[in-house]
Amino acid sequence: MYISQLDWFIIGGFLVFSMGISLYMSKRAGKSTSDFFLTGRNLPWYVAGTSMVATTFAADTPLAVTELVAQGGIAGNWLWWNMLFGGMLTVFFFARLWRRAGIMTDTEFVAIRYSGKEARFLRGFRAIYIGVIMNAVVMAWVNLAMVKILQVMFPDLTVFGISSFSVLGITFSSHLMVVGMMMIFVAVYSSLSGLWGVSITDTFQFVIAMGGSIILAIVALRHVGGISGLKESLAHVDWVFDYMPVVASDSAAVSATGVMQMSVVAVVAYLGVQWWASWYPGAEPGGGGYVAQRMMSAKDEKNSLLATLWFQIAHFAIRPWPWIIVALAALVMYPDATDKGATYVMVIRDLMPSGLMGLLLAAFFAAYMSTIASQTVWGTSYIVNDLYRPFIKPGADEKYYVKISRITTFLLIIFSLIITTQFDRISDAWRFILACSGGIGVVLLLRWFWWRINAWSEIAAMIAPYFIYPILAFHYKLDFEPTLIIIVAWSTVVWLTVTFLTKPTKNEKLLEFYERVHPGGAGWKPIAAQMPHVEGDKGFGVMAINYFSGCILVLFSLFGIGRVIFGQYLSAAIFLGIAAVAGFIIYRNLSRVGWEKVIK
Repeated sequence: MYISQLDWFIIGGFLVFSMGISLYMSKRAGKSTSDFFLTGRNLPWYVAGTSMVATTFAADTPLAVTELVAQGGIAGNWLWWNMLFGGMLTVFFFARLWRRAGIMTDTEFVAIRYSGKEARFLRGFRAIYIGVIMNAVVMAWVNLAMVKILQVMFPDLTVFGISSFSVLGITFSSHLMVVGMMMIFVAVYSSLSGLWGVSITDTFQFVIAMGGSIILAIVALRHVGGISGLKESLAHVDWVFDYMPVVASDSAAVSATGVMQMSVVAVVAYLGVQWWASWYPGAEPGGGGYVAQRMMSAKDEKNSLLATLWFQIAHFAIRPWPWIIVALAALVMYPDATDKGATYVMVIRDLMPSGLMGLLLAAFFAAYMSTIASQTVWGTSYIVNDLYRPFIKPGADEKYYVKISRITTFLLIIFSLIITTQFDRISDAWRFILACSGGIGVVLLLRWFWWRINAWSEIAAMIAPYFIYPILAFHYKLDFEPTLIIIVAWSTVVWLTVTFLTKPTKNEKLLEFYERVHPGGAGWKPIAAQMPHVEGDKGFGVMAINYFSGCILVLFSLFGIGRVIFGQYLSAAIFLGIAAVAGFIIYRNLSRVGWEKVIK
């Protein structure tokens, strides 16, 4: 494969521009930890929402979608499309609450909601467990995907003539060395500018990544003869064009067709349980992680809600189609390829001319860098705000904590790179995470709306799955779907039992929380009765209507755009018309309430 000078110029220009943004924003980010981690709570909705989308647009995502399409057709994407139902809950029920809470990280929520030593333990434990360990695993996943991309694009790559080297028994291949260099570059610009620079750079990088994906889809589609040629070439496996999976009582009965099929148990697991019961980065029930960070960084509650709504629309309805088109074209171009995910990169390698090749490589770098930058700033916020500041060195000035934040960013990058060397494949890591977080989602949702939830509830829900998961996975060797359902049921029984056997959060802490966040609802009646001067939120019926309308808006937009692409214009008009009606209902309801009532 030949990379021209024009390609290198485009890639270099992208890197220089990204660093320029960070240098420009570095002074603003260095004022305080609030500026470094939350932009001084001044992000407009379109920047905050686009930054969320860019973070989820990792280097591994197009490859994963390509694998899903190869295995189950377009309908294979329901394995992640189901997360929309939880994401839309965040938009209308939780976004304003996160912004109203006035905290720096979602882990800091523990400090304003719970009391006692158990609350201090939970805060520190979450900072280490999620901010360091889980975060490093996620970055390892993204790093391995980038390694795969480089292996396909540059199979004979060496760095200064070196193909690999070892340090303390840890082997670094030349491809991983390049990934390490990219991570150092990301660490430099994210440590300089904090979330200010990361968010602005994310917006720029998302445009590059999305534009590159669309161009690739157009070129790939032309190569296989357009939509008609694509359909003709895949006529023998026409099930790949189905949007909905087959539901079968006996999975084996339809497995020979290749169509994305789900047993009743799988439907219950994916569409009925997973989206509300399990914690997963970027899809936490009620919001959390870097999604919560962006919501808390928004200018006000209106911008927080709109940012999260734009994230759901762009993430689920707009972004998937270029990847899906390339994945379908790859089935035509490389029918015998064993690594289906790698075929996405092979399309770039084999079809892109000079200039566009550089743009596509820059697009992959953009997707990779935006994810790593967000993960490091988010993870660093946990370490500094929820571990270092409260437990190691409280009371220092803000500039000191900013300095520690910048140092921690580099340490987290190095740690995640070491973790990457310890994995050959982590394709099942997300299933492990989802299963072992089964049941925590209910607590994450209810802690906002039920006063009786306490720190022990959350601790119990976090550790309960680990008592039963080894038995289900290794002794009985159950599949993921029944394992998830059993774990959720088990965890729910455990945390409910623990909740009622332990003392509730101290009344004064509950009063402080309710006055600060005033979430309203029947679950806070005993506390609200003590505070007649505080007006809790109302209109939950309208919120529910907006929630269902939001789901319809995104799903019907998703399917409508797909029908436009495949030339089914009548059904496309119907789907997009229904989506427009749903969008109007949301707009009317929010306008009738009045934005001034959702802005603190």
